[in-house]
Amino acid sequence: MWILILQRLVLEFLFDFIYAPLWWYTAGIVRAGRFSARMIAAGNAQFAPGVWIAHIFVPMFGQYDWQGRLVSFFVRLVNVCVRSVFLLCWVIVSCVTFLLWIVLPIFIIYTLIYSF
Repeated sequence: MWILILQRLVLEFLFDFIYAPLWWYTAGIVRAGRFSARMIAAGNAQFAPGVWIAHIFVPMFGQYDWQGRLVSFFVRLVNVCVRSVFLLCWVIVSCVTFLLWIVLPIFIIYTLIYSF
């Protein structure tokens, strides 16, 4: 009885060992791509430069005189620039994470082959 269990464990291990790279570059890469897209969407929702651009000419605090409009414009302009830079950094981090998902197994195999 125990030989059947051992045989099944060995076969499952071999199947998982062979199937892992196939999953990594098919369903795994789709999952990683969706994760990266969700991270970019979350960053866009967090930093929201589009909302600031949409309201760039609306005076802050209800001050409709020319000084209030001028200060509001420049404050929002700086805010849009800073938030856009942060969003760009977030997109770069998300894309690098996705690229690491693609390159990591190749790097590990290369390291294992040339380390011995």
